[in-house]
Amino acid sequence: MYQRIRNLREDHDLTQTQMGRILHCSQRVYSNYERGDIDIPTGILIKLGDFYQVSVDYLLNRTDNPRMAE
Repeated sequence: MYQRIRNLREDHDLTQTQMGRILHCSQRVYSNYERGDIDIPTGILIKLGDFYQVSVDYLLNRTDNPRMAE
């Protein structure tokens, strides 16, 4: 469900464990986010967007434009 989040993590050579530490959650919770087993809280989506410097709409596949609005 959240393929872009997985792709971005892999493009940055990060593990799920490392992303869990960055987001202050366990590897298991982060894995559940990537698989779409649980909804990603708004605050986590914002942190992911800021971390990867992409828009939340891009993360959610609502646009193909990764740029954040200014």
